Amino acid sequence: MTRIKICGLSRLEDVAGVNAAMPDFAGFVMNVPGSRRSIGIETLKRLSPALDPAIIPVGVFVDAPRELIIRLFKERLIRVVQLHGSEDETYIQELLKDLCPGDGPPPVIRAFKVTDAKDVARANACSAPMVLLDGGAGDGKCFDWSLLKEVRRPFMLAGGLNVQNLAQALDAVSPWAVDLSSGAETEGVKDWEKIMQLVSLVRRHRRPEDQISGSL
Repeated sequence: MTRIKICGLSRLEDVAGVNAAMPDFAGFVMNVPGSRRSIGIETLKRLSPALDPAIIPVGVFVDAPRELIIRLFKERLIRVVQLHGSEDETYIQELLKDLCPGDGPPPVIRAFKVTDAKDVARANACSAPMVLLDGGAGDGKCFDWSLLKEVRRPFMLAGGLNVQNLAQALDAVSPWAVDLSSGAETEGVKDWEKIMQLVSLVRRHRRPEDQISGSL
């Protein structure tokens, strides 16, 4: 079954919305200059504990000091780390060693901007337990999903997903998970109704192969 992450929570009202909808993951953008969804540590300390315990908190970072990530992880304010900067293989390997992950969700997700086959090859070769594939423009627009036909590993899909196109994305590329932020908003604010619709759509969705096997 495909999983769903609602990202960019910045208010207690946002947390209440995801608690009502129960996605698999909730994302907090941490100390990212220029991001209107960015929050600081003190805000994270208010928001993360308010999440339903069944929802996994994800910290989204851009070239953050490993020490900060490890601290937030050990304090259980986050349980998954999502990297969107220039973090290299050495950074990822040292982070994985410091986090000492056990059973549970993939502890590190490495995001890749996908514009051509070389980007897909980089994602395939990455040592992070999970990769996220995105258009990377931050403009709420989809990228060319046909580029993903060469992906050789489970991945999360992001970029321009919304209520109107999410089912098409699930059918087209069968991602391990989908990651939505602007698609769960109205006028830049998290929209409870959209969050409920998105989570319900993922929960109800059956992949084409599931539909075929179910009819036999």
